[in-house]
Amino acid sequence: MPIRADEISAVIRRRLENLDFDIQDYEAGTVLQVTEGVARVYGLRSCVYTELLEFPGKVLGLALNLEEDNVGCVILGPYTQIREGDEVRRTGRIASIPVGDGLTGRVVTPVGSPLDGGEPITTGKTRPMERIAPGITARHEVDTPLQTGIKAIDALIPIGRGQRELILGDRQTGKTAIAIDAIINQKNQGVLCIYVAIGQKASTVAGVIRRLKDHGAMDYTTVVATTASDPAPLLYLAPFAGTAIAEEFMEQGRDVLIVYDDLSKHARAYREMSLLLRRPPGREAFPGDIFYLHSRLLERAANLKEGGSITALPIVETQQGEISAYIPTNIISITDGQIILSKDYFNAGIRPAINVGLSVSRVGGQAQLHAMRQVAGQLRLDLAQYRELKAFTQFGADVDAATKAQLERGARITELLKQDQYEPMAVEEQVAVLYAGVKGYLDDVPVEKVRDFEKGFLKFLHDKHKDVLASLREAGEITDELDRRLGKLLETFKEELV
Repeated sequence: MPIRADEISAVIRRRLENLDFDIQDYEAGTVLQVTEGVARVYGLRSCVYTELLEFPGKVLGLALNLEEDNVGCVILGPYTQIREGDEVRRTGRIASIPVGDGLTGRVVTPVGSPLDGGEPITTGKTRPMERIAPGITARHEVDTPLQTGIKAIDALIPIGRGQRELILGDRQTGKTAIAIDAIINQKNQGVLCIYVAIGQKASTVAGVIRRLKDHGAMDYTTVVATTASDPAPLLYLAPFAGTAIAEEFMEQGRDVLIVYDDLSKHARAYREMSLLLRRPPGREAFPGDIFYLHSRLLERAANLKEGGSITALPIVETQQGEISAYIPTNIISITDGQIILSKDYFNAGIRPAINVGLSVSRVGGQAQLHAMRQVAGQLRLDLAQYRELKAFTQFGADVDAATKAQLERGARITELLKQDQYEPMAVEEQVAVLYAGVKGYLDDVPVEKVRDFEKGFLKFLHDKHKDVLASLREAGEITDELDRRLGKLLETFKEELV
């Protein structure tokens, strides 16, 4: 049978059309050395800073040291199976995390994997974890209060939206409790919240999530969680991941509160990575860029002119109340104020254990509600005089009647500023009870009865005079008319108690 050239060419053409060429184009390198979660890779000459690299077993690494003949990277997963000579591929992707509304109410790792047993995160959008902070011209002054619901803070150390307020204190003094109360108080306030747990015990993180769920706060909160058993690179990425999520909301014109709990562990994780990468150690073996690490993180908190803000509450743990240590002083110099918690106050039963004398808010007073400012000025003066006189009278000095009256009032105001955990107060309630303290209506109330007086007076207002609380909330100031009404109501309430 004769061979027909056209048939042969047609068969060849069909075969060629059906061929499936699976060509992969990638740049690969070789593992030179792997030690305690840090690998040195040869051959990736085009690798960029913070690029994700892929090791065998789909394990990812983060390129941090770009040296002349090799790349130093930290491994973001199990590294015990990685061997010298293994192939490492570039992914072409910078370290990033999924962002968007799909993360609200979820608990995720710093790389966006769910930890709450829910569906995989599919928001359709990602953002790089590292990003240059908004410039000076893009920022607006802090002019809107962020109410924490804690009397001592909202009155004396106020926080504004877009501010960075450091929470500082020894372990077990209530640092996390203040941050959680602030998150709970944002319910129905239009503020989204992000809680970043950095190297906490797994049981502690679970307890925080349970508290947030119990108070309905997970409806508007995202938790980025790392535990003490996670590798240092994940602890390092956690606050940057949380900030990237917050920036997406901020650029949509929304207000965000982000809590970093805590940056002491973050600094130690970065020190561990840096030493393994053979970077030169500095003071306390921290690398020389530890200040830059936290400044480029916290500078991303801002109040934008175009709308939207990120308010940051970084937490730092001190040792024996030493606020002049390296990491605390670094972060104090970056932030817009600090709330300092005292172990002595905590042990004395003053909760929250805020040292009002050392704590300061450098910009929040500009955003403080006018009604709160009207009572806070006298409150601050009374407390300052009380601290001085109390220190003086400790040595058994005789005091006159006026000094004794100041001491008595200071003791009652100190009692009035105490507050139970997970019970944040609305700002109008705070103004009403602090008004009673600074105007002298508690001067004849026994110190041990001050908390009962406070609860009773608030119940009295809610039951019979809701309009007064509504007027305080809507007017935002204590007008002459409200001043007279509050005075009469306090007198009426005291008569009912007798």
